[in-house]
Amino acid sequence: MKNIIKNVVRFLICLLPWFLSSIIFRTDTSFYDSINKPFFAPPGIVFPIVWTILYILIAIGLYTNKNKSIDYYKSLIINYFSNQVFTFLFFIVKSPFIAFVDTLVVLISSLFLYNETKSKWFIPYIIWNVFATILSLSVYLLNI
Repeated sequence: MKNIIKNVVRFLICLLPWFLSSIIFRTDTSFYDSINKPFFAPPGIVFPIVWTILYILIAIGLYTNKNKSIDYYKSLIINYFSNQVFTFLFFIVKSPFIAFVDTLVVLISSLFLYNETKSKWFIPYIIWNVFATILSLSVYLLNI
């Protein structure tokens, strides 16, 4: 029983920090609704659902990771902070360009994170980041 509690706590430590930006920064959905979006942009309600699923998958990937190299930690820290700052840049600063640059950093760092872990749990995250980068670039280009 003690081992189960320890594992649950370890998993929660991997999971909960990913929700930090959604707790700290209020998402201004009126901003998202007001900007020009490409035809393939999902409705706003899709994002919290997808990100919740992705955060769970990321946490599983982190929890099961055996690589403790410096490169792994660098990739993780860059990915984590760039992921978290997106909400601030897009919804608070309201800068589609800076948010796009940040999305590109998230994508590149997620590729490095996958390379360091070789974890299948990061594949949906990478796929979503490719989509998010294309969407973010499209939003920027449609709103300059």
